[in-house]
Amino acid sequence: MLYALDKSLSSEEGFGQVKACLTSPLAKLVIWGILSALLYHLVAGVRHLIMDMGIGETLEGGKLGSKIVLAVSVVMIVLAGVWIW
Repeated sequence: MLYALDKSLSSEEGFGQVKACLTSPLAKLVIWGILSALLYHLVAGVRHLIMDMGIGETLEGGKLGSKIVLAVSVVMIVLAGVWIW
């Protein structure tokens, strides 16, 4: 991804090449996969910040928190997929 960013910023021709490459279904799938991992990591990180405040530290709270993280992550990942395609 950093190579694509560098190439797209180097010239107008480079931007066109990167744009053409990123329109393929395989490239979109890879971008969606990377974005999915980042979104899950973001939501789980927010959960840990909430737990640092003392909320959801019990076993039941941990189980509920993990279910909420999965549900919110799935919604965000689906929205990211809609946005990419």
